[in-house]
Amino acid sequence: MGNNTSSAKKLTLMSLILMIFTSVFGFANMPRSYYLMGYGAIPWYILSALVFFIPYAFMMAEYGSSFKNESGGMYSWMEKSVGPKYAFIGTFMWYASYIIWMVNVSSGIWIPFSNAIFGADLTQSWSLFGLSSTQTIGILGALWIVFVTVVASKGVEKITKVTSIGGTFVALLNIVLLVGALAVVIFNGGELAQPVNSFADAFLTSPNPAYQSPLMVLSFVTFAIFAFGGLEVLGGLVDQTENAEKTFPKGLAISAIVISVGYAVGIFACGMFTNWADILSDKSVHMGNVAYVLMQNLGYQLGHAMGTTDAVAMQMGAWTARFVGLSMFLAFMGAFFTLTYSPLKTLISGSPKEIWPGKFAEMKNGMPVNAMKVQAIIVIVIILVVAFGGKGAADFFNILVLMTNVAMTIPYLFLSSAFPAFKKKQLNGEVDKAFVAYKTKGAATTAAWIIGIMVGFANLFSIVQPAIDGKPFDTIMMILGPTLFGFIAFLLYNRYEKNHLSKNNTKKAS
Repeated sequence: MGNNTSSAKKLTLMSLILMIFTSVFGFANMPRSYYLMGYGAIPWYILSALVFFIPYAFMMAEYGSSFKNESGGMYSWMEKSVGPKYAFIGTFMWYASYIIWMVNVSSGIWIPFSNAIFGADLTQSWSLFGLSSTQTIGILGALWIVFVTVVASKGVEKITKVTSIGGTFVALLNIVLLVGALAVVIFNGGELAQPVNSFADAFLTSPNPAYQSPLMVLSFVTFAIFAFGGLEVLGGLVDQTENAEKTFPKGLAISAIVISVGYAVGIFACGMFTNWADILSDKSVHMGNVAYVLMQNLGYQLGHAMGTTDAVAMQMGAWTARFVGLSMFLAFMGAFFTLTYSPLKTLISGSPKEIWPGKFAEMKNGMPVNAMKVQAIIVIVIILVVAFGGKGAADFFNILVLMTNVAMTIPYLFLSSAFPAFKKKQLNGEVDKAFVAYKTKGAATTAAWIIGIMVGFANLFSIVQPAIDGKPFDTIMMILGPTLFGFIAFLLYNRYEKNHLSKNNTKKAS
C-alpha cells in the first residue's frame, strides 16, 4: 500500500476542508433545527460546538497528526493509545452504524434527485417493470451502491473530484440561503419574518408546540450533537494528505470553526424569511420535507418582496426548490463516496489481518477493494429485503435504525476516553508531538470528561425518551444495538486471540 499511497496525488488543504465540510455539515440540519426550535436552536448549537465539536475536533487533529503514517485512522489511534481489543470493539461498533447509513441514504437520495429534475418529490409515483414505488426505489438504491463501489474502488483521486463538487454546491446552497434571506429583509424594509421581540422569547423558547416543556427542549441537545457527527470518519485520510502533520490539523480546525458558525448563522437566516406559524405549522410539513418547504418559501418571499406577481413568485419558489434538490443530491453523493470506503478502510487497515478471512483485507489503489465488494453485497441485500419484504421487513429495518442511532455516538466516547492515555504517552515522548492543542494531561482529561458527559447525556435522553412516550420496546432496541455490535466485535477479536495470538505465544515459549 505504501507505494500506491506515495504515487497517488496528495490531498491539499482545500480538498481536505471540502471533504470534511461535505461529510459533516448537513444543510438540512438548519431548516430542521429551525422547524423544531426556531431561533431557540442557536444557543444549543453554540453550546454543542463549544463543549463537544471544537474540543473533539482538536482531539482528532492531535490523533491524526501524531499518527500521520498510520492508515488505520481511529483504530490505529485507539490501539496505540490503549490497546488492540479496545480499538477493535470501538471501531467495529462505529463501522456497523455506517452500513445502516448507506441503506438509508441509498434510498433517500432519490428525493432530492426528484426535486432537482421535477421540482417536487415524485418518488412515490415511480415504477419500473410494474413494480411498486418502494420496490423501484429499492432497485435504484441497489444500482446506486454498485455504481459508487465501482467508482470508489478506483482510488481517492476519483472520490476527491466528486466530493469537491458536492462541497462546492453545498457552499453555493448556503450562499443562496444567506444572500436570499438578506435580500428579503432589505426589500421588506429591515423586517424579519420571525420577529425578535426579546432575547428570551426568541432564543430561549421554541415556537413549536411540541417543544414547550423543559424536557423536550433539553432533548434538542441530541439533535445538535448528531449534526456535528462524522469528523472521525476522515481519520483514514491522514496518510493521503499533503504535509499531513500541518495540513490535517489545520484543515480540521478551519472546518470546525466554519461549520459551527455556519450552523448558527444559517438557522437565524431561516427566520429572516420564514414565519414559523404561517409556514411551518402546517401538518403536511415534517422533518423529511422541511428543507424543501422552507427554501421554496425563500424563492416565493423574495419574489413578493421584489414586487412580482404571485405567479412569478411561485415560479421563483419552484426553481429555488430545484436548486436545493440538485445541491443536496450532489452533497449526499459526495458524502456517500467518502463514507463508502473511509470507515471500512479505517477498520481494515488498523486491525490485524488475521481477524479477516482470505483476501478480505487486501488493498488495491490504496482501497480495500475486496472488502468494499462484500460491503456492497451486504448493503444491497438489506436494501432489497426492506424494499420487497413488505411491512414486516420495514418494521425490522426501523428497529435496526433505532439500534444504530446510539451506536453512532459510541465512538465519541471511545475516542475521548482514550485521549488521556494518548496524552500521557505523548508527554512521555512515546508519541509524536507534531501538533499539540492540549498542553497537559489535566487539560486532556478535563476535555475528555466534558465530551463524555455531553455525549452520555445525549445518549441517555435518546434512550429514555421513547419509554417516556410509551414506547419501551424502542428503548430496549436502542440499548440492544450497541450491545449487539459490541458483542459481535468481542467474539471476532476473541476468535483472533484464540487462533493466532495463543499460537504465536506457544511458538515463542517453545
